[in-house]
Amino acid sequence: MARRQDPFDIEITPELIIRAYRAGIFPMSEDAEDENLFWVSPELRGILPLDGFHLSTSLRKAIRKSGFTVRVDSDFEAIIEGCATVGADRDTTWINRTIRNVYGELFRRGVAHTVEVWDGPDLVGGLYGLAIGGAFFGESMFHRRTNASKMAMAHLVERLNVGGFALLDTQFVTDHLESLGGVEIPRTVYEERLADALLLEGDWSAWDRLNPAA
Repeated sequence: MARRQDPFDIEITPELIIRAYRAGIFPMSEDAEDENLFWVSPELRGILPLDGFHLSTSLRKAIRKSGFTVRVDSDFEAIIEGCATVGADRDTTWINRTIRNVYGELFRRGVAHTVEVWDGPDLVGGLYGLAIGGAFFGESMFHRRTNASKMAMAHLVERLNVGGFALLDTQFVTDHLESLGGVEIPRTVYEERLADALLLEGDWSAWDRLNPAA
């Protein structure tokens, strides 16, 4: 069970969000129509070990044959809209207007990032999250084509490893994330790993310098 506080009536700023993540908590809303937010700190925290990502050989081949391409940080609005859209993989969303606005500002400041999967001109999947120190806090992901979100996660893990990150926080562990290597750890263990990761300075753009033609 997650430890959570009641909805709070304070101004939600990018600075407040960053402080919250550094303290091991994150905000959510009940649904897209609810303007209130509440803090969450799960007793069991989901992470995806950067040395434990699992993608089967057959799936890697399927992704290569898909013709999909990956971009980063090119269309935040489209990614958060995709993550907030109710569809076959979700019947509700916690991404409300407050979340959209404050994370949009974090994106403009270079703290929030996207990994986008494109099929020609069509955005078919992706994810977004925050890079703070040596930690990446995954917020949400979606897919409109088979394997698109797995391709986004594969690129994210590779990018974080190249950039010297130490922690990939997924908040919770779904069946989808578990199939890729996601695990749950106690809150106290998570807080220790978070503290160590925040001593580092991950380089989100290191992958781009090593792959200039990608």
